[in-house]
Amino acid sequence: MEIPIYTVDAFTNLPFKGNPAAVCLLENELKEELYLNIAAEMNLSETAFLTKLQPTEDFCSGARFGLRWFTPKNEITLCGHATLASAAVLFYKKGNTNPVLAFETLSGQLLVHQRGDSLVMDFPLNKPEVQDRNKYNDILKAAVGDLPIQEVCYCKTTKKLLVRLLDTCDRSVLTSLSPVTDALLKSEDSGRIKSLVITVKGAPNTQPGYDFYSRNFAPWVGVPEDPVTGSAHTVLAAYWSEKLGKKKLLAYQCSRRGGELELELKGDRVDIAGRAVILLQGILKL
Repeated sequence: MEIPIYTVDAFTNLPFKGNPAAVCLLENELKEELYLNIAAEMNLSETAFLTKLQPTEDFCSGARFGLRWFTPKNEITLCGHATLASAAVLFYKKGNTNPVLAFETLSGQLLVHQRGDSLVMDFPLNKPEVQDRNKYNDILKAAVGDLPIQEVCYCKTTKKLLVRLLDTCDRSVLTSLSPVTDALLKSEDSGRIKSLVITVKGAPNTQPGYDFYSRNFAPWVGVPEDPVTGSAHTVLAAYWSEKLGKKKLLAYQCSRRGGELELELKGDRVDIAGRAVILLQGILKL
């Protein structure tokens, strides 16, 4: 069996930046263990698997596809950058001419269209709820030490814990954080949290005008730090839109690789736009 595979840097227009994902184009579904074996072999935060839903169509002509995402450890229910990467492969490498691509996923139908040099994803908006921070003392200590915290929120749908640092903390404070993976895992083992998102208010009055910054740590799913995370921004967009009173937001996830996201809230959905660079094309021979 031969499977076409691509590696794509998502949420960037530069190679070796943004968030890398692998994208596999499948003629047929695989045995379940094979998905995880391939994802573990690729050893990226996510590997995406695309399947045709109509046997009469192909990756060049089809408009609807099945899409699953796997970390090196397990399958996940929502992934932004690997969705962006999948659409990039179909639009840029397969020459798909449909104006909108639809992906059937564990999070329902997700739509992606082109807008200039960007790809725009239509994702569900996931609003977090404010929490009593004292319930999270262990994980907060492991994550941010003694840094001042403005607010702690939790999103039950995505199992993401959002920690907003006080506005006196700037981007440099966020980038200097280096939580230890083992400490995070020991501080939270209930299964309730799958991702820790740390965020600070941006500087919208200085170029390029980011409304907020963030970093995302997910060792509970085998990803110590996810470089640029679309799913986290379904939560961040809901949070910061309410705090800033804005429907359109420009965000930057300031991991070592870094990546930029354009966000626009539309009711209970959010458009997440970004660019993508395809770096590698090959064949998996199994």
